[in-house]
Amino acid sequence: MKDESSSASHLSDASTTTEGTTITGGNTSSLGTEFYFYLAVVVIGVIGTAANALILYALVASEQHKKHVLIVNQNALDLYGCIFLIITYSVKLCNVHLTGWLGYWLCKLLFTDNIQPSG
Repeated sequence: MKDESSSASHLSDASTTTEGTTITGGNTSSLGTEFYFYLAVVVIGVIGTAANALILYALVASEQHKKHVLIVNQNALDLYGCIFLIITYSVKLCNVHLTGWLGYWLCKLLFTDNIQPSG
């Protein structure tokens, strides 16, 4: 009996439960690491969106888009990828609660990265 009571008090000191997530020993570095990773991905997506939009604008403004069709198509695909990268990781960063059929489909599209082009 003595061993059970001492181990139960030891377990209650070592681990705490917060909203379904068990944090052992107060180590929350993975939660912070994930947040900063998502934030870095969003920043990279914003920079990529601005760069690809600028290149597309320059090609259209200089009327070179007819000569360099492949470059225009590649930049358009990169722009699409960066925009959906921002959308996907912003939703992951905001921790949106998804319910119902709309939540189901948003979860299928956003959290599985299915709307982003591969490559």
